Amino acid sequence: MTSSLANQASGKRVILGLSGGVDSAVAAILLRNADADVHALHMTNWEDDDGYCTAADDLQDARDVCEQLGIPLHHVNFSKQYRDQVFEYFLDEYKAGRTPNPDVLCNREIKFGVFRDYAKRLGGDFLATGHYAQSGLVDGSGALFKGADPGKDQSYFLHAVSAAALAETVFPLGDIQKADVRKIARDAGLSVHNKKDSTGICFIGERPFREFLATYLPAKPGPMRTPGGETMGTHQGLMFHTLGQRKGLEIGGRVDRGEEPWYVVGKNLDENALIVAQGEHEMLFSRSLIATDASWIGRVPPGLESGLRCAAKVRYRQSDQTCEVRALDGDKVEVLFDDRQKAVAPGQFVVFYDENRCLGGAVIKQIV
Repeated sequence: MTSSLANQASGKRVILGLSGGVDSAVAAILLRNADADVHALHMTNWEDDDGYCTAADDLQDARDVCEQLGIPLHHVNFSKQYRDQVFEYFLDEYKAGRTPNPDVLCNREIKFGVFRDYAKRLGGDFLATGHYAQSGLVDGSGALFKGADPGKDQSYFLHAVSAAALAETVFPLGDIQKADVRKIARDAGLSVHNKKDSTGICFIGERPFREFLATYLPAKPGPMRTPGGETMGTHQGLMFHTLGQRKGLEIGGRVDRGEEPWYVVGKNLDENALIVAQGEHEMLFSRSLIATDASWIGRVPPGLESGLRCAAKVRYRQSDQTCEVRALDGDKVEVLFDDRQKAVAPGQFVVFYDENRCLGGAVIKQIV
């Protein structure tokens, strides 16, 4: 796995992605303590001034951190690249009735794509971020491993980053706990030590999701139906719902239906119908899936043609699920799980692991 931070970074120029949050700020402290030549690079990737984007505040926090730590700060605007390479994909997936995860593409295309290219222009030997993950070399090729804090591990979102990029990346927070990160920031007197962690859409932030999405895609109301065809109400747009969703359906409390919750169990795009069912309906569960656009870190794992035994996650924070992965035509794979999986959502990613090592992942297209 990864060697010590001091061995990797000492005497090297490391270009750190500094967001203005506590994680990347502590990464800066750890790199400086490891005698790296640290340069911070802050990205602006979303420019809409609508009261929800915190880009200006984040840039000021980044300036304050760099001033306090005595490291230079560079600022770059990748808004066009973000819209072209991430946000358009995000919208296209919703148009297709799927539930995308823009964080994965954001890491591959922006943080470890155009950002990495810019870091090289700044003379960087290594790239660094505040992700909770670990990198290293296996047989001379870049590899990705889970972060030491199981509650914060972000390898799921990094699975599409290339082996070449990982070979040039250090993750200073990979072997420490989140609670320790807060303590390091507090002990250093950083003003961001208690700053709330960022959530919401990558670089766009927290905002009323329906309102935001409706500004880009027209909402198309349609029927909510049971698997048997009974109409239970009206939805405001298929794009606002995902498989397994329970909240926001507004069809509970019917005296003739009992008290079990209702769930989204499917979508009929041709009829613009949302399929809902009450309780733990069989349509909520599946044992296998087909995924496309498979992305492997380094070489394709041996045994994939005949069936590779490994673990997988179909969503962030899910525990590892044992499965068999088999190659299909092109970049498709079939995944057969040992146990039934609940609410697997097309558009999300299935990510594969060999114990703590992340092997890669693929986009879920079909539930079988």
